[in-house]
Formats: sequence, C-alpha cells, structure tokens
Amino acid sequence: MLSHHVLFWLKADTTEIQKQAFKASLETLSAVETVMSIHVGVPSSISRAVVDTTYTFSLVLFFEDLAGHDVYQVHPLHKAFLDEFRETFEKVIIYDSI
Repeated sequence: MLSHHVLFWLKADTTEIQKQAFKASLETLSAVETVMSIHVGVPSSISRAVVDTTYTFSLVLFFEDLAGHDVYQVHPLHKAFLDEFRETFEKVIIYDSI
C-alpha cells in the first residue's frame, strides 16, 4: 500500500467560493480507478506544538502500490485539477509512504 498525503497552502486572496471549488475538485479525484480511498480535510482544532495547522487543505490518497500512484499522476482528472488550481497554491508539500 502507498499513501500520498498532500498539504496545500492557498494564497491569502483566495475567496471562500474558490476554496469550495478547490475542495470539490479534490473530491473528484476519488474517481481515479487506482484510488483505494481518499480523505479531503482542513486543519483540526488540535493545538499542540507538534501539530501544524497552517495549511488550507489536506488530501490523503491510498493506492494498492506504486503503479497505482503512477496511474494517478498522469490521469486526466489529476491533470485537470492541476490545470485549474495550480495558480491558487502558495505552497504544496507531499509526503509519500509505503
């Protein structure tokens, strides 16, 4: 199993409507055939020194294996998401683990 965890920091001038569209587009990624499960979230209210709550959205995807992840990376839904929203990212960090 491979987990793909993406943290997005959106630009400060991103509107609530744009954030809603961003989240909805993230959720469409569940339709990629190799995605086993998906979670789209926002920072929790947990306040501890080791918890980062500065990001705007979190995306966690699970794949059976690296091959499934590789399919996702070139999938039209993933490419469409990037094409539409790339300009709204201030920062992105990805953690992949097996």
